[in-house]
Amino acid sequence: MLKYTLKRLFQSLVTLFIVVTVVFLLMRLMPEEGYFGQGYEKLDEVQREAILTSMGLRDPMPIQLKNFYVNLLKGNLGTSIIYRPKVPITEILRTKIPYSIRFGLAAMVISLVLGVSLGISMARNKNKFWDKFGTGYIVFINAVPAAVYYLFLQLYVTNAFNLKILYHPNIPSSWVLPVVSMSLGGIASYAMWMRRYMVDELNKDYVKLARAKGLRNKSIMVKHVLRNAFVPMVQYLPSSLLFTISGSIYIESLYSIPGMGGLLVDAIQRQDNPLVQALVLIYSSIGIIGLFLGDILMATLDPRITLAKKGGAR
Repeated sequence: MLKYTLKRLFQSLVTLFIVVTVVFLLMRLMPEEGYFGQGYEKLDEVQREAILTSMGLRDPMPIQLKNFYVNLLKGNLGTSIIYRPKVPITEILRTKIPYSIRFGLAAMVISLVLGVSLGISMARNKNKFWDKFGTGYIVFINAVPAAVYYLFLQLYVTNAFNLKILYHPNIPSSWVLPVVSMSLGGIASYAMWMRRYMVDELNKDYVKLARAKGLRNKSIMVKHVLRNAFVPMVQYLPSSLLFTISGSIYIESLYSIPGMGGLLVDAIQRQDNPLVQALVLIYSSIGIIGLFLGDILMATLDPRITLAKKGGAR
């Protein structure tokens, strides 16, 4: 287990280094207007070059990359230039993260409870009502663009249930639709994977043997099938959790929630390059960290998973 963890950690760190470096280099291809505040048009060429030089953007690329990593290791993500001029990005994020965490955790709990429950019902009632209902829901969620049913919820459900169309911190009813919207995709994903893994387990020989021995169907489902089916699914939980609590980019913008997701959209629209770079790096890191934690969690629950032997390599 220790060897597996160390190898996966090394692979994750290498991947993270490559991703961060690529993002840094790509951001240097962005228009230079994003490194100036208001009044860019009023500056002449000499003034623009002087500002870019003072920011280190005229240094050789290896020097820029080295300085970037030095600042990154110190926890310095830079300062905003346009969104909130001269304010450290870490300070901006400190006010945004709590909103994303609250909405994300609520949506995660709903997705996990309803998704897993629906997946279990679909597996236990294969080709019956709940299976057909769940399949229809999963197909709908995956086939229809998310923006369509998000807007449908916002425009029609708000009127039907007298809910606020936009988020307001002092009106709890305005929190309902954003949380529900964030949960829809997760419910479909968890239901689909839970059904798949449970159906796979139900077709295995040990289940047939247990039934032949006269074990009750409920006991087989709870003690064997459900437990074994949940092991491969836990790999996706850390990534889902981290991405969910980091904020939904579209939903936070749609409901005017002042979280990290809406911040990224706002930063891109205003072409605040340092802020965009910091947020893209954070989201990239979240994905890699989530995969690493998912692998470790699955290896913890299933000791057969190992990188030390060829038979257990993934």
